[in-house]
This record gives sequence, structure tokens and C-alpha cells, in this order.
Amino acid sequence: MISHSVQLRVLYRDTDKMGVVYHANYLAFFEAARNELFRSINLPYSELEARGIVTPIIHASLDYKSPAYYDDVITIKATLVELPLVRMRVQYEITNEAGTLLTTGETILGYVNIERQRPCRAPKELIDGLQQYFEE
Repeated sequence: MISHSVQLRVLYRDTDKMGVVYHANYLAFFEAARNELFRSINLPYSELEARGIVTPIIHASLDYKSPAYYDDVITIKATLVELPLVRMRVQYEITNEAGTLLTTGETILGYVNIERQRPCRAPKELIDGLQQYFEE
């Protein structure tokens, strides 16, 4: 298992008329944390794309516990919970500065060969780069 956290300040554009983070924006927060998770281990998405692989989201779920508000500093923790051979499952937790759990969620991503426009397995470079984090 491997985790990485990022902090973001909630911007006005992220909120609705009530000053609460608009529900769909949590998926953007998840994406930011997921991107930084892979960047932290020197496997940015841009490298996968350069190798002809994209990773579309095939499932997303969120569980709202408590709202985030304009100007809050939130921490988004992304955790890759298993070695991503055929699919990549990432779990998330969002907390505020007081440590209150605001949101949990999960995304599942597949792998698609850009040239063939067909699903494929994870690239060997990705598996090799992640293997060390899943050895017991």
C-alpha cells in the first residue's frame, strides 16, 4: 500500500451559493491527490501517456461526512490499496485543518491503449515501479 497527501485551499470557485464545496468538486480534489501520489514515486501520468496508455475512471464513489467551506485548508490523502495489474483502485480521505474527516471515496481506473482504443493491462514499468510498495 502507498499513500500520499496534498493540501489545498478551498477557493471561491469550488463552492456553491451557500459557501459549501460543490459536491462534484471533490472528484477534482481526488484527481489532484492521485496525480501527486504518482508524481511522488516518479511515475507521473505523462509518462504513461508517452507510452501510449491512458487511465480512464471507470468507477467513482464518495461519502460526504461533513462539509468543507470557502477558504478552508483541506488535506486530501490518496492511497493505492493494491498492486494495479488490471485496474487501479485508489481510496481517498479528505480532512480539514482540525483533523475532521470530511469526505471519503474511491476511484477505479482502467488502462486503455491509445493507439488501439482497447483496454489493456498495466504497463510493466508501472508494475515494476510499484512492486516495492506492496511487498510484505
